[in-house]
Amino acid sequence: MSLRWPQVKRLATADAFLGRLDELGVALPFSDPPDVAALASPLEVAGRRAPNRFAVLPMEGWDGTADGRPTDLVRRRWSRFGSSGAGLVWGGEAFAVRPDGRANPHQLCLGPSSAEDLAELRSLLAPAQVVGLQLTHSGRWALTPRPGRHEPLLDARRDGPGWSDDDLDALADDYAAAARVAADTGFHFVDVKACHGYLQHELLGGDAPLEERARWLRTTVERVRSAVPGLPVGVRLSVLDVEPQPEGDPSAPFGLAPEEVPALLHLLDVDLVCVTAGSPYYCAHVQRPAFFPPSDGYQPPEDPLVGVARLVAAAAELAAAAPHVTVVASGLSYLQEWVAAVASALVRDTGVAAVGLGRMALSYPDLPTDVLAGRPLDGRRLCRTFSDCTTAPRNGLVSGCWPLDPFYKERPERVTLAAAKRRARA
Repeated sequence: MSLRWPQVKRLATADAFLGRLDELGVALPFSDPPDVAALASPLEVAGRRAPNRFAVLPMEGWDGTADGRPTDLVRRRWSRFGSSGAGLVWGGEAFAVRPDGRANPHQLCLGPSSAEDLAELRSLLAPAQVVGLQLTHSGRWALTPRPGRHEPLLDARRDGPGWSDDDLDALADDYAAAARVAADTGFHFVDVKACHGYLQHELLGGDAPLEERARWLRTTVERVRSAVPGLPVGVRLSVLDVEPQPEGDPSAPFGLAPEEVPALLHLLDVDLVCVTAGSPYYCAHVQRPAFFPPSDGYQPPEDPLVGVARLVAAAAELAAAAPHVTVVASGLSYLQEWVAAVASALVRDTGVAAVGLGRMALSYPDLPTDVLAGRPLDGRRLCRTFSDCTTAPRNGLVSGCWPLDPFYKERPERVTLAAAKRRARA
């Protein structure tokens, strides 16, 4: 555990929180008390009207069947998203467009029963929510690793055969097939995932001109549009990246450069973008600011508030540079008691359209309902970024909030998780 900075929960007053930001030399939009009216304002997105500015972010599930179908655990998670009060469910789940493109053997994927399965999951969400499905291929990090490009620092960790143009053309058809099923089962948009070191993100890296690097992401988006005319398409995009940690240079650019993002969105002509950064596999502190790293992770080289400020600034800058695109921010879960204060000022004072919650939606899914009702937050349920939602799957357990959700705390596998954490500490 790092002792180099205070935990957010110790910053108990607005003055203490803002003072810490000043010490770090970073800034965040801030409203004390939270501007509930800003978060409660409706949002036109994907041709629909979302009732508020909260979004549930997509996460990779580790609790499907071996053939990529939902289980009761998946259905429970989606039901909680449906009752969360969030107006937008971005992506719902990382849904692989072919079985060998899954990042784990229990991730949902396209298959013969997908129409039935997705219709059931869609039915668990609220009628008023605007809902998308995140489509993905995990590339280098798939069950069958297939990197998008050669990169020595990552090849040393995980390598495999590359992709021919014919391979990528066939894969674009798989995305289109998955999008067609999503549209037929009631999803309002699809997200072509281009983040976190997965295939479409990795293809964007390198030294070639942007238009060449973006060729297959653009082809995939166009193939989806051709298959399902009128279906809005978004991308969850790692808008900045750094070299793999801990061996890489923490300040060295890696992959897509932030200044290239507006041009990329122009090439893609997408309707909405969810801003994220980096990858959980090689620079988790950039992608997911946390006080406690996962068991196989590394100690963050910075106060996680710096990471939050980086992500929030990237979202605000992109919204200003691309006002025609609906921009959704992420990285706010680490703010804990101060999430509503920052989220409300972010949508009020910048062009960011909505604020997304990922880990927080596992521990405290109905936080949006409490904020919008003006109720105090329940500190017992706030995500404290223990990272057990990552440590558990990496040790063969299902995804979920093991420390704070009583449902998971009572599962017998919690003993296995505790043992794995002890081994990692040793």
